[in-house]
Amino acid sequence: MPRHARLDAEGVLHHIIVRGIERRAIFRDDTDKDRFVERMGRVFTDTSTPCYAWALLGNHVHLLLRTGGSPLHTVMARILTGHAVTFNKRYRRHGPLFQNRYKSILCQEDAYLTELVCYIHLNPLRAGIIRDLGERCRYSGHGALMGDALHPWQDVDHVLRFFGRTAKVARQAYLSAMESRLQTKRPDLTGGGLRRSYGSWEEIKKAGGRIKGDERILGDSAFVDRILAGEPRRAAEKVPLDALAARASGLCGTTVENLLNGGRRALPVEARSLFCYFAVRYGGHSIAGVASFLGMTPPAAGYAVERGERVAREKGYAF
Repeated sequence: MPRHARLDAEGVLHHIIVRGIERRAIFRDDTDKDRFVERMGRVFTDTSTPCYAWALLGNHVHLLLRTGGSPLHTVMARILTGHAVTFNKRYRRHGPLFQNRYKSILCQEDAYLTELVCYIHLNPLRAGIIRDLGERCRYSGHGALMGDALHPWQDVDHVLRFFGRTAKVARQAYLSAMESRLQTKRPDLTGGGLRRSYGSWEEIKKAGGRIKGDERILGDSAFVDRILAGEPRRAAEKVPLDALAARASGLCGTTVENLLNGGRRALPVEARSLFCYFAVRYGGHSIAGVASFLGMTPPAAGYAVERGERVAREKGYAF
């Protein structure tokens, strides 16, 4: 069966998984890992590739990257070819080091970035490399997010904005998110397609209508459609937040002022949730940007997106 071509475009998010051939080790000691980290930093800096999460295990690697100034295949070729050449020379071995080509899943950022960051940074704990989240792991991005390590090429600020308004609050929320996911396995985060994006066939049935999936993409149907059409939404194409607020408040029978001012009454809460859903899933806005607009925390805005999706589905509200 022929392999599908990789999907890539400037500005899109990728979960990268690299495995050793026949599950063999691709790092035999800390020197191998140190060289890999140094090479990653150099390549990410040279190519302007933002890195949000990473973890080196004995026989595989997880990375969460956004395509920057160079295509993804160029970035990964520089890292993996360089590591394989150095590794083979050091251990006087021959032949391929990695299992086939690396796996790349293009991800819908606002729906999955925080989940992927936690999933990737929990890998060393689940593998028994560290005993608890308080123990420093030199070979993952967790320490940098907690302020315990310095990797100038790791975009810590972008990730923390999804968890809170200040670094202190964000780090506490991030650590709480990590702890809450310790006992939860997320195989859906290592691939794409309808089942992984929606969680179960029951949820797919609830979505109703024409929905689309692709094994290379982790995201909802609208996101898949945009990517396959070659139309990743750029900042210049964002729908104005004021227009989205007017649309959501009108559908819910309230005013924009009520939507923006908060309160716990049913209609404003419903309108704000619908607004968040429209803004993130269709308007091209980030959760952090929507949260700032409403005076909410990013986690609260993320929950509002989920509520808004339920409201839209149950009441038949269209964007």
